[in-house]
Amino acid sequence: MPETDRVALRDRAAPRPKRESRLTRALLHPVRSVPLAFLAVIILGAGLLMLPVSRTGSDGEIVMPALFTAVSAVCVTGLITVDTATFWTPFGHAVILVLIQLGGFGIMTLATLLALLVRKSIGLRGQLVAQSETHTLNFGDVRSVLFRVARIMVAIEAVTALALTLRFLLAYDNNPATALWHGVFHAVSAFNNAGFALYSDNLVGFAEDPWIIIPICAAVVAGGLGFPVIIQLFKGGLRFKDWTVHLRLTVYGTVFLLLAGFAFFAAFEWNREETLGTLSLGGKFLGSLAGTVFPRTAGFNSIDYGAALPETLMFTNILMFVGGGSAGTAGGIKITTFLVLGFAIWNEIRGREQVTIAHRSISPSVQRQALSVALLGVAAVIGGTMLLLMVTDYSLEKVLFEAISAYATVGVSTGITYKLPASAEWVLMALMFTGRIGTITVASAIALASRPRLFNLPEERPIIG
Repeated sequence: MPETDRVALRDRAAPRPKRESRLTRALLHPVRSVPLAFLAVIILGAGLLMLPVSRTGSDGEIVMPALFTAVSAVCVTGLITVDTATFWTPFGHAVILVLIQLGGFGIMTLATLLALLVRKSIGLRGQLVAQSETHTLNFGDVRSVLFRVARIMVAIEAVTALALTLRFLLAYDNNPATALWHGVFHAVSAFNNAGFALYSDNLVGFAEDPWIIIPICAAVVAGGLGFPVIIQLFKGGLRFKDWTVHLRLTVYGTVFLLLAGFAFFAAFEWNREETLGTLSLGGKFLGSLAGTVFPRTAGFNSIDYGAALPETLMFTNILMFVGGGSAGTAGGIKITTFLVLGFAIWNEIRGREQVTIAHRSISPSVQRQALSVALLGVAAVIGGTMLLLMVTDYSLEKVLFEAISAYATVGVSTGITYKLPASAEWVLMALMFTGRIGTITVASAIALASRPRLFNLPEERPIIG
């Protein structure tokens, strides 16, 4: 009998694995568990915010404000359709704070950590889920990484809260309880890059106060670096020769974007009365610092972006879309994605087949992943912008800014969020959810029936460019 016939007979005789249902694969696959967990917490948070004890008034629409606020808090964005300071009660503020902490730390990460504390161990599925959400490189690191992430988050938030509490107590409020609550709330909101504030004008009233702006900016940058970078910095310190490619890209990229953002913001807004022109010299420096830090997915604002120049808004769009570091509380396509694509383009221009960064080669799979993240992000922003243009009467400039702010989980707005119809709010909620979970994760969760291809097709080279 020919060899091909024997192979065919063996294949037919071999038992075929039982196929799982789509629902089973959706519930058991770690990558798909993360969106479901976020969705469940959003629904629970919205339900709590709908309670009468959560809002100051008893009249008016509550379903959409509660749902939008819950999505914005869990996705650590900061876009709001109602005034956080006056619409919600202290209980509502506490619910928002818990949602921010859950969204920033990672819902599945927190659940896995609690399981570790209770049972002292986690199964394979738990390790896979935690690895997916924390970007841990191998299973042996999962347990230690979870505890390190928790310690780092609590430590930075505690230091920031202490600094803010002292300032609120000494300069703004003589009530220790109020000062402590405001310090803790804004510290958690800052480190998690959420942008929620307990003041109707956000941080505009503190635009010239370095004891408020600088601690918040420091917490925003720390949260935006990403937990892997923070852990590596604690372990390796300033020994640059030991820095990984990811660490170099994130740190150098962050410094460059902060300096470039400061320079551009100051150049465009320094003497404009609508933004920085009426502030003192120190206030202008603080305003320019905030103008480059807060768009890095933090969502706070110390100036009115509705009065900013189109040039400022355009550069802010770039900062928002790029975002911060991977596996942290920041949004956007991430610095590493942006720089890997930049190096790939540079090496292609130079005619080099292999992409190298810091004397290390970057695999084609990483380049494909970076390209996918960037293009899916562009597609999400373009699609969201088109939908917003269809359901609102605002200009492309304002709508594009709003769409990028939502997708990159930034929360900065030109002031149109309050006036959007319900259909536009649904678009922004979809963008926030997609941006927080990640376009790759959402796409993987949707593509339940995908299977690996067991053969290669003939190659063909289309003309590029």
